[in-house]
Amino acid sequence: MEILYVMIPLGLVLVAFGLWAFFWATGDGQFDDLDSPGWSVLDDDPPPGSTREDAGPPPPEQPK
Repeated sequence: MEILYVMIPLGLVLVAFGLWAFFWATGDGQFDDLDSPGWSVLDDDPPPGSTREDAGPPPPEQPK
């Protein structure tokens, strides 16, 4: 029975921390754009004829 005097306040502190973290993330803009990260997986190849040096990793070397 005495463990309830520890577990209930500890549970309330954990719930309060979770609520604080949720509202902090919401206010910080973590949930503003939920669609673009999923679609960005499909856009990993640079367009043909691109001259950007940071367009991706270099092609693998051919064995000699």
